[in-house]
Amino acid sequence: MTQGAGQGPVVRTATLRDFRVPPYAQVPVQGHASPPGDLHPGSAHPGNTHAGAAHPGSVHPGDVHPGNAFPESEVPEGYTPTERDLPVINRGDTVQVTVSPDAAPAPATAPAPAPESGPGPLYVVGDVHGYLDELLAALRDQGLIDAEGRWAAGNARLWFLGDFTDRGPDGIGVIDLVMRLSAEAAAAGGYCKALMGNHELLLIGAKRFADTPVNSGAGTATFQAAWLLNGGQKSDMDRLQDVHLQWMSRLDAVVEEDGHLLVHSDTTAYLEYGSTIEDVNDTVHEILTRNDADECWDLFRKLTKRFAFRDDGGSTAVQELLAAYGGRRIVHGHSPIPYLLGEVGSEDGEDGTGPTVEGPHVYADGLAIAMDGGVTMAGKLLVVQLPLPH
Repeated sequence: MTQGAGQGPVVRTATLRDFRVPPYAQVPVQGHASPPGDLHPGSAHPGNTHAGAAHPGSVHPGDVHPGNAFPESEVPEGYTPTERDLPVINRGDTVQVTVSPDAAPAPATAPAPAPESGPGPLYVVGDVHGYLDELLAALRDQGLIDAEGRWAAGNARLWFLGDFTDRGPDGIGVIDLVMRLSAEAAAAGGYCKALMGNHELLLIGAKRFADTPVNSGAGTATFQAAWLLNGGQKSDMDRLQDVHLQWMSRLDAVVEEDGHLLVHSDTTAYLEYGSTIEDVNDTVHEILTRNDADECWDLFRKLTKRFAFRDDGGSTAVQELLAAYGGRRIVHGHSPIPYLLGEVGSEDGEDGTGPTVEGPHVYADGLAIAMDGGVTMAGKLLVVQLPLPH
């Protein structure tokens, strides 16, 4: 999720296609000595597999840290927890859906069953924002990965709704994990794919354009300033490589799966980029390829818009998108469920409680499903099987 930046839209792009998984992202790294500002010794992690991390013969029992890429009570140099300033909207027109235990897939020790032929079960993941530990735990709970962080769900289909980086401590580790799982899932007959979120566009823009002034519609702005304002982490920028930029730039913005229209942002701004899914994705890719700072900023602004499906005309807005792109329901991230509910929670959970999020929210006359559980404000990182139980 993003705030500031002209209070406008944020870019989402959605899938992975034809990318090459770098060697370092294919195998979990087991232990290394870290330079200052990088990972701490012994902090190897299934999702944090950046180049130069492994040294043969350096693995010792207990080297692998099972949680975040950083040992407990330690955070990377330059990690700056940010405080959210999005407006809290007190509303009573959303319904929180708790996924019943009966509908939940088997635990990690017994991967989710998949049919012998045809497509496997469909899962979606809400905004991750660098919280690698929480992501791994949620994927294990659904039986999608094993204890070592490897794909364990056969021909299951997994879609990430974008926003992998910023605010949390290990956005690059999250991207590496998703890239590796995509290769492992494909080898097992399934797939792991992703949509582009506004924070991917922010990171791309901050790297490409840095302090280049852009026309924000309210004076001048820069991607670098907007990225920092919205939780950009020095540790992510330091570890960002060309392969990460290429992967993010190839993500799509919209996809339809099993009657579910998947997008990152709860906005109708996608309609400005094409009348079909293919048109939207092609247009977004062309904009990123042209590498024009003002054009990329305008895309970022438009796809940062939110709450289009929340008010009285919300179901009409959803139907407009469904009529253009297909599907029977929209599934999105971007706008945190705690804000849709009007709940207040601190980003780092300092009060020890945080907002209560048990599952996705269905609203807009049952046509929209919100998936951002507010992990950055001590909410919950959601991984859910579709369709939702009735």
